[in-house]
Amino acid sequence: MFQIELSAPVNNLCDYTFDFCWHSHRLDPDTVIPHQNGTEHTYRTLVDELKKNVDIHIKGDVGERFAQTMGVDIRHLGGTGNVEITGRIFVDGNVGREAGMGMVAGSLYISGQVEYPLGNIIEVHSDISGYHKFVSITDLLCNHLDEVPVSNSLDSENTQLVLNDGILRGTIGARCDCPCQMVVEGNTYNGTGLLMQQGTITITGDGGMNTGAHLNGGTVVVRGTADEFAGAYMKRGVLLIGDASGYVGADMEGGAIYSKKKITTSPPAEKTRITGADMSLIRKLTDAGRLESIRYSKYEVGESGKYVTVRMRDGSLVKRRVD
Repeated sequence: MFQIELSAPVNNLCDYTFDFCWHSHRLDPDTVIPHQNGTEHTYRTLVDELKKNVDIHIKGDVGERFAQTMGVDIRHLGGTGNVEITGRIFVDGNVGREAGMGMVAGSLYISGQVEYPLGNIIEVHSDISGYHKFVSITDLLCNHLDEVPVSNSLDSENTQLVLNDGILRGTIGARCDCPCQMVVEGNTYNGTGLLMQQGTITITGDGGMNTGAHLNGGTVVVRGTADEFAGAYMKRGVLLIGDASGYVGADMEGGAIYSKKKITTSPPAEKTRITGADMSLIRKLTDAGRLESIRYSKYEVGESGKYVTVRMRDGSLVKRRVD
């Protein structure tokens, strides 16, 4: 057990993505964590210990963005992008908002309260007295169907989770790579379906920012309105929305976006012809009738987005198709 004691809350602890700029200030993983009592551990040290499957014990309150993307070998930091083994984290205190954003493995044991919104985590019955236990929604559905949610409804036989506790969550289903069903009875925060490869998420209310961003094969359905940047950087999969409050499909590379109302797209996404197969899929995902399914529009990478400009040795420019 690796231990650290804090005299005041600290943000971004155990954050696997901790190497970026925040409000024009670079967050360096080798920075010493402030407010420690008797130790001088860095942000990187805690993550490195978790990667060794060592348990972390934090005494004191923890700030915002706790355990982000926990369990991922981050690609932009030189990793594989795959899920990896990780230790557990114990917190003797409270935890700030956005805990577990993008989290895909491991367990969080928290003695105090956790502020909303949450990330991709759900409370399950704890196996250790005195602690609330939280696990990744992705990990629960793909690897640990034997866990029992404190609230919400899990159908382990059909691999379906219904989130009806009224808690706002972000990055639900992040990096999911198993054929499961997630239903959110209400609204979501942001990043729903982030990097999801398999599975279906249905949101009965509105989706937050970045809904379906980086979607890589899964299906995200928003019966209400998706916020800004829906479908950004999509590679594969389906994003179906009732409406959008901002630009949709920015820098998407593949997949399909369906919308019931007229939306504004960003290049290279553009409106394309909808087929009978598309309408059948819409009816399947929404229970819409045939006449209602006709009202939907389809958006994909346009022809101009399927080509890249290449400069030749003689200085000329040619267009080459992206396969």
